[in-house]
Amino acid sequence: MPDNFEIAYLWVFWLLPLPLLIFWLVPPLRLRSESLGMPGFDKMANYTNEKPRRAALVRRRNFLNWVMLMLCWLLFLAALASPQLVGEPEKKVKTSRNFLVTADISFSMAREDWAIDGRKSRRWDAVKNIMHDFIEKREGDRMGLVFFGSNAYIQAPFTPDLKTVDQLLEEADVGMAGQMTRIGKAIKKGLNMFENDTIETKVMLLLTDGGDDGTDILPLDAADMAKKDSVIIYTIGIGDPDVAGSDLDEQTLIDIAELTEGRYFRAKDEQELAEIYDELDKLEPIEYEEEQNKPVTVLYHYPLAGAIGLLLLSSLVSPIFAFVLNKRREAYV
Repeated sequence: MPDNFEIAYLWVFWLLPLPLLIFWLVPPLRLRSESLGMPGFDKMANYTNEKPRRAALVRRRNFLNWVMLMLCWLLFLAALASPQLVGEPEKKVKTSRNFLVTADISFSMAREDWAIDGRKSRRWDAVKNIMHDFIEKREGDRMGLVFFGSNAYIQAPFTPDLKTVDQLLEEADVGMAGQMTRIGKAIKKGLNMFENDTIETKVMLLLTDGGDDGTDILPLDAADMAKKDSVIIYTIGIGDPDVAGSDLDEQTLIDIAELTEGRYFRAKDEQELAEIYDELDKLEPIEYEEEQNKPVTVLYHYPLAGAIGLLLLSSLVSPIFAFVLNKRREAYV
C-alpha cells in the first residue's frame, strides 16, 4: 500500500454489520405460492380443533449468494469511504523581489579575450551566454534590464515574464548605449525604476569591465542613494585588472557593494562568471510558499466497479448453480 494512501471517510465501515442486523431484526419476506384445494378441509379443521393459517414460502439463498452479496456490500462501503492518493502540498514560487540587471555594453565589452566552448569570443557574448541561464533560474522574481555606456536606458521594465526579458537581453549589443562607461548614471537609472514599484525587496546586479568616466553623478553618490532606498547592489568586475590595457576600477565596485550591503565579484572568464551566478542564487534564493490544497487522486471508482461486476457475475452464476443443485437432487431421487 502506498504511503500516501488515505481513506477520507473511515467511519463508513461502521455500517459493515448493517445487513446482518437487518437479517436478524426484520421479518423475512413471505411469498404466496399456488396450492390445490382439498375436499373436506374445513371439516378436518373442525375435527382437530386447529385453526388454519395462511402459508408462505420463505426463499433462502445459498452460501454462494451470501458470499457474493457480502463482498458487494464491502466494496460499496469501500467506494463510499472514498479511498484516495494524497500528494504532498504543492509549492509555488513566491514573488519576493525586483531583480534588476544593469549591464555595461560600452565598446570595451567587444574585446575578444574570453572563450565560449573553447573558441574566442567577445566579452559581451560570453556574458550573455551565462546570463541567459541565470535569468531562466530566477523564476518568481520580477526582472528588469538596464544597459549603459555613455548613457543608460531601460531595455526591459520589471516583469515576471522571464522569456521576454531573455529575448530583450539577446537583442542588445555592444555600442547601443555609447562608447563610454557611466556607472553612476546607470545606478541612478535603476533607482528610478525601483521608485515606481511597490515590492520592498530590491536587488541590483551591476556588471562592468571599466571604470566610471562620468561627471554628472559619481558612482558612490549613486550608491548612497541606493542605500537610502534599501537597494542591495551586487557588483561584478569583468576581466583582469592586472592585465595591460584594463581599466577595471575594482575599488569603486567594492565600495558600491559594501555601501549597499551587497558583495563584489571578479570574473576573469566565463567559468568564473557562471560560478558567480551560482553564488548569487545562494545569496538571493528563490522563495517558495506552500499551498494549502493537496493534489488528490480519487480511487472510489475501482471498488464501485468491482461491486457492480460481482452483482452481474452473481446474476449469471446463481441460476447455473441452482440448476446444477436441482439436477443432483433429481439424480438421487
